Order: sequence, then C-alpha cells, then structure tokens
Amino acid sequence: MDIRISRENMAYWAKKGALGFRFEITGKDGVVISQGGRHTCVLKIDEPEKVTRRKLILLARRVVQEALAKKYTSIVLDFQDFKRLAGYTTNYAIAQNVVKPFSGVSDGELAELLAVNFLMAQFEFRDYLSEPKEGFSKLGTVVLTNANNKEIQTGIKKGIIIGEEVNRSRHIATMPGGEMTPEILAQHARESVKGLPVKVSVLDEKAMEKLKMGGILGVGKGSDAKPCFIILEYFGGKKNERPVVLVGKGVTFDTGGLNLKPTDSILGMNMDMSGGAAVIHTLAAAARLKLKKNVIALIPAVENMPSGSSYRPGDVLRSMSGKTIEVLNTDAEGRIILADALHYAKRYKPSLVVDVATLTGAAMVALGERATALFTADEKLELTFRHLGEESGDYVWPLPLWEEYDAEIKGIFGDVANDTKKRWGGAITAAVFLKQFVDNSYPWVHLDIAPRMTTLPDEFLAKGSAGAPVRLLVRLLEKF
Repeated sequence: MDIRISRENMAYWAKKGALGFRFEITGKDGVVISQGGRHTCVLKIDEPEKVTRRKLILLARRVVQEALAKKYTSIVLDFQDFKRLAGYTTNYAIAQNVVKPFSGVSDGELAELLAVNFLMAQFEFRDYLSEPKEGFSKLGTVVLTNANNKEIQTGIKKGIIIGEEVNRSRHIATMPGGEMTPEILAQHARESVKGLPVKVSVLDEKAMEKLKMGGILGVGKGSDAKPCFIILEYFGGKKNERPVVLVGKGVTFDTGGLNLKPTDSILGMNMDMSGGAAVIHTLAAAARLKLKKNVIALIPAVENMPSGSSYRPGDVLRSMSGKTIEVLNTDAEGRIILADALHYAKRYKPSLVVDVATLTGAAMVALGERATALFTADEKLELTFRHLGEESGDYVWPLPLWEEYDAEIKGIFGDVANDTKKRWGGAITAAVFLKQFVDNSYPWVHLDIAPRMTTLPDEFLAKGSAGAPVRLLVRLLEKF
C-alpha cells in the first residue's frame, strides 16, 4: 500500500477515481454519493465528542474495509478530519502511579496511528486461495490531503514500518502448521532481518543438549520436526547498555501431546507460535526504525506431537536452570519451553525481560478476547504497559503475581509442576510457574496473548492472527 500526502484537495483526487470519505453526524452510513464524476463515502459519526482513541483506530480501519468492499483501489482522506476527531480522543498518562486521562495527539503520532491501521486493515491471508477472475480486492493508494508537513511525513513512514511488521507477524502466525515447522520458523527469522544489522543464531538439538535445555528437548522429542532455539541480536544502543530481552513462545503446532486436545480446541493451534512471530517482527521493526536500543529476541521453537517418543504425564524434566519440572499435563508445554528460554536470557544481563506467549485458555476466560493478560511484580511497569497498550492499540490488563500462588505449582516428584489439576486461576499459576525461572536482578513482564491470538469481527481486520503485541512492544522499546 502506498500512503502519500498531497497539497491537492479531496476534489482533485476524487476526480481521478479515488473514493473520498466524509464524516457526518447525520446521513445514511456507508452510502456512496456520486456527483460530478466524484465518489464520496459518508461515514456517520453520531457523537464526535465521544470518539475515543480506540474508536479512532477502528475508524481508520473501517475506511479501508469500506473501500475494499466497494472495489476501489485508491482512497482520499482529509487529514484534518481525523485531527478534529483526535482532539476529542482519550489517551492515558502515568502520574503519581495513577492512570489519568488527557486529550489530543500530535500530528506525527496521528499520522503513525493512521498508517499502521490502514495497513492492518488491508492485510488478508490469501496464500492458499484461488484468485477470482476479477482479482482480489486490493487498496493500492491512500492519499491524505491537508497533511503537508515533515512531522506527518515522518509519522507515516514510521507507521508503514510498524504496520508491515505487524502484518508479517500475522502472516507467519496464520500459516498452516504443516508449512511452519521449527526449522521453517528459524529460516523465516533469518529472512525477516536480511540486510539489517541483526545477528541470527539457531541452536540445534546437539547445542541444546550441551546447554542442558531439558524443557525444550523434552517437549520437542515427540515430533519428527526437530526443535530449535532461535536467537536474534540487535545492538542499536551503546555497547555498555543492558539489552531488553524479548522471549516468544514458538510452538509451531500444539496437539496437546499425549494429553491430546479435543477437536474444537486443536483447530487454530498452528497459531501457538504467535509469541515467537511477534518478537521476531518487533526486533525487525526496531532495526528498521534504527532505534538506539539493544534488543535480543529468543524463540524456543518446538512442535508438540503425540507419538511413541513423546514426553509423558508423570515425566520429570530437568530444565537449563537445574530445576526439575514435574509433567502433569503435556498440553501445558509452553511454560516448559519458556523456562529454558527465560533462564538463557540471564546471560545477557538484561535491563528488562518480556515474554510473549499464547499460554492459557484461562486468560481468555478471565478477560475475554479483547485484552492481553499482563503479569509483573513491578507496579510502575504495570502502569507503563497499560499506558502503552492504550497508545498502541494492543490493550493489556493486569492479573496478580502474589507469592501465595507459589505453593500451587510446587511439585511432588519435581521442583515445580506444570499443572495444578485445579480449575481455577490457570493464567495466574502459569505465570507463577514462569516466575521460578526469572532472576530478581532485573524486571520481568509476562504477556499471555491467548485472548488476542485471533481477530474479532468488529475490529475491521481479516480473520486469522491479530498480530499482538508487536505495536505495544515497539512502543515499549521506544520509551523504556
């Protein structure tokens, strides 16, 4: 998609065949008015003073979806129309450990927000669809009028990079499991940062055996597709600056192992590597944006399959940390592989570790499908993530990490158990399990993105991966 700014007005571009948009309080919503060879789509906004930042994101996506549905290949929008609505939007700032509202966004931030969401609304996973005779609907050009300043130009360029990386994350996360094995994911990681100042290393089984990564090896041994450990390193900051380490769950397909998932639950488990996809493309975005930050991405990649060589309920695995993990459920495999990755992260002496994982259905029970579950013992970080979530559109909501929960993951035959055999608080006990493998010398945040694995119908996005939380993590790297 080409997003450009123009000194010419909407009428000029509408005469060239672009679909114009007008936001009105009255009128019939979604109707295209044809006059003098120009076509204008009217979008009804009942109460502009109640257009929150969240609604502004949806509006940006909707204009693209309307154009695609109406088979237009180019659209024209007045940047000032969005700016007037943005004057009403609710944002969030942290002041005295309280989340408080304030109004308005800068031209650059608004341009970035529009560009990101135009691109996200354009994306659709079509790799295996036969193209119709008339071709797929595709929006080639978005023109923003009344937007001729450098701040807006910079915002658009930045938004395009972020939007592209979100969509690339969505693309590989939506790939069928048979086309996205650990080895293929590793190759994709290499290709994603080709030409960028990023070092990529991939540890095979022998290398992981030397490191005693018993968690990753244990989960992966049931599959013909061999596990691997993917490492991406971007050093854009000062040499002595401690890096931010992003850890992404890379289960390329999750059957549940010997604790086989039921039919309804196993569909979609090709997207169980969404966390891995997110951290790969967050790091790629950081490198493309030339952020002055040191960033590491770690992805333990496995396929969790049932076979004669699968790990079993009752097995005890020795993790890289030396702690043993009692396996009570082979379908709680994500936390096991993350245990090794979180321990490996310590060697970088990080300033912050953030892990991203489609970890538990319990997070969806707690929050529905509109927010990522956020876990951290650092109150300031909790508020920062909530703030950045509102800014980026990758919304998060906190759940507790109280030490009282530690007793619930204590093993009988191993140091910690990967399941509690209880119905309650599964997202919390999974996070508490991960906490056992994190050093207290640096802050740690766990993001359970299971609620945001896939899009919702009212988000004006195509079905499939939602691309969470790439936008949030990029914003974090900019501001942390």
